[in-house]
Amino acid sequence: MSDTFETKTPNRRAFLRGAATAGVGAFAAGSAGAQTPDPLITETQEWAQSFGDGVDATPYGLPIKYEDDVVRRNVEWLTADTVSSINFTPIHALDGTITPQGCAFERHHSGAIELKKEDYRLMINGLVDRPLVFTYADLERFPRENHTYFLECAANTGMEWAGAQLNGAQFTHGMIHNMEYTGVPLRTLLEEAGYETAGKWVYVEGADASSNGRSIPMEKALDDVLVAFKANGEALRKEHGYPVRLVVPGWEGNMWVKWIRRIEVMNAPVESREETSKYTDTLANGISRKWTWEMDAKSVVTSPSPQSPIKHGKGPLVITGLAWSGRGAITRVDVSKDGGKTWETARLAKPGEKMALTRFYLDVDWDGEDMFLQSRAMDETGYVQPTKTQLREVRGLNSIYHNNCIQTWWVRPNGEAENVEVS
Repeated sequence: MSDTFETKTPNRRAFLRGAATAGVGAFAAGSAGAQTPDPLITETQEWAQSFGDGVDATPYGLPIKYEDDVVRRNVEWLTADTVSSINFTPIHALDGTITPQGCAFERHHSGAIELKKEDYRLMINGLVDRPLVFTYADLERFPRENHTYFLECAANTGMEWAGAQLNGAQFTHGMIHNMEYTGVPLRTLLEEAGYETAGKWVYVEGADASSNGRSIPMEKALDDVLVAFKANGEALRKEHGYPVRLVVPGWEGNMWVKWIRRIEVMNAPVESREETSKYTDTLANGISRKWTWEMDAKSVVTSPSPQSPIKHGKGPLVITGLAWSGRGAITRVDVSKDGGKTWETARLAKPGEKMALTRFYLDVDWDGEDMFLQSRAMDETGYVQPTKTQLREVRGLNSIYHNNCIQTWWVRPNGEAENVEVS
């Protein structure tokens, strides 16, 4: 690694010196005639000659129109109707780790509902001393916490099991977002109701027409599950469960029940539709395994990628991506430019956080040749992200959920990228 660093650093410095020299040349071009003057530097532009928008032009701030391509996108053929469908976070166009709510992927089973705070009720019943009903205002009076977590749909990357399918990180890995949630620990509410020791599970249910419901072991419910009413400092968006949703750190997104209306303490799981016929992993022998809640360590290069090609030609290049693990913090990410033959350790933007996205960077000097870009994540448990071949040896080809295999982008000399399989 030290040899690589020493080789690349002078090249990058030379590139920056060259850019500075070019800038000076633009000013001097009028007299020297060596270069064509850049009117964006030498002429007063329109935006510097008149007033801009006043502070009240957009009471709720919106992205500038030049970024209107950075939006969630749906895959039309994926489901029969958008009320029970998915759209995808534009992870290829974002940086850092926090996902803006307006870009954060959404998954619905019967559409996003409109539920006013004043009409909101949360019931806790079952094996409790005191069945309770909370209003939104009640929840605001409990001591609250702030935590940043990723939410990943269990079906994220699911269409890639049989081979390379969708050409873009947004579509292969975009069923994920990472936000700072504010809310009340579920443990606090269960203690308020006086849950009985016989209660080994809680069943959580949403208020939408699908009545999406999941069973959660009491151990997890008392650990880090949050009843959340804010995300990234503001109210939840309608599509993310406004006014209140469940946050189940590190576990599959279907368990993060939106518009949560009921929590029943039980002595056994319910075995609902979403934990029997759905969200289970079918193996090669036809038998399905269930209770695979945790999302294993995973990563993806977001740029360069099919939706984020290299446009500047060869030379200094920043390779970047995201890594995460439902079992703890990311400790290391390796990047390969040759399809997994050799690896370089990437730089983490900051130390990994438990059950949260981690941004990684690898600064290289691209020679303009083909690259087969891959990333490989490792978490604090020692788990190493597998290849697709390794995953298939255990799971076969029949699965849909929990595909955390290494992804490959073929980057061509013209800078364009394509989704390919290198197992």
